[in-house]
Amino acid sequence: MTAQTTVTVHDPTLRDGQHAVRHQLDAEQIRTYAAAADAAGVPVIEVGHGNGIGASSLQVGRTRLSDDEMLATAREACAHSRLATLMLPGWATTADVRNAVRLGVDVVRVAAHCTEASVTERHLGAIRELGAEAQGVLLMSHMASPGELAEQCALMTGYGAQAVCLFDSAGHFLPDDVTARITAVTAAVDVPVAFHGHNNLAMAVANSVAAVEAGARTIDACARGFGAGAGNTQLEVLVAVLERYGHRTGIDLRRLADAADLAERTLMPAPPTIDSTSLVSGLAGVFSGFKKPVLAAAESEGVHPWDVFVELGRLRVIAGQEDVIPDAARSLASLEAGR
Repeated sequence: MTAQTTVTVHDPTLRDGQHAVRHQLDAEQIRTYAAAADAAGVPVIEVGHGNGIGASSLQVGRTRLSDDEMLATAREACAHSRLATLMLPGWATTADVRNAVRLGVDVVRVAAHCTEASVTERHLGAIRELGAEAQGVLLMSHMASPGELAEQCALMTGYGAQAVCLFDSAGHFLPDDVTARITAVTAAVDVPVAFHGHNNLAMAVANSVAAVEAGARTIDACARGFGAGAGNTQLEVLVAVLERYGHRTGIDLRRLADAADLAERTLMPAPPTIDSTSLVSGLAGVFSGFKKPVLAAAESEGVHPWDVFVELGRLRVIAGQEDVIPDAARSLASLEAGR
């Protein structure tokens, strides 16, 4: 790595941030922030339900706007930035992807659990056929070794992925963890590697820098860290730190700071903070988006949310298994009652 590495910043504020507001962003919020990020020179802006296109449902939350409305609104607001969205096989279909590309999406990320890259094959191929950029994402990447992640990323590139991304979905990593995984992945694939951090242990920016130093050339970050629980890598801080290191992002930092101020005023009730539940979520390696259902289940069963998170970590529960949360709380309550 030279002192003048170029880093592409990928901004999922209008997708990952939806988790923090129960997927209720409206058209004006999307339009205004997308336009501000575009004006600051953010190269890629990701939009959609927190769980991606096709995910609006009673199980994981209904969006205020349809996928069509969100994507069309953002597309209209972005004069320069590329428009991205995310999909999870099982929620979204090839028809959803086709529709997203029709609405002007340039980049489609296909996400799977870190050991299940095989489920991305059909969708990655379809995205390539539609002429959009296909990227593969591995979620909960702390649950696999560097070698396993490298193998899974190689599978995705074989399916047609033009970039691969590791998500630290639980905010569990320390910089050495990131270095080992990004190093392994970059050695295994010949496409750009990306990293997406969460801030449960206050390490998201440091982990992102470690990813760049290990060879990642795309980093995800959200304005004010807008996201579930403790939030994501803080966009404006990340860009400032990368500049201090001498890396190029092509972003106007002053305008980006204005966009972050706008995001705080218009998108979120308050910026994310690291409270005790976010902290234990990171320590236990549990998906950050489980915070609200864990608190509800703990209150219902009269147990401590810290213990629920630890139990979910022991069970290696992943996103999509929300139904396990009340069962875990009930099991803890039974154990306590029997003591």
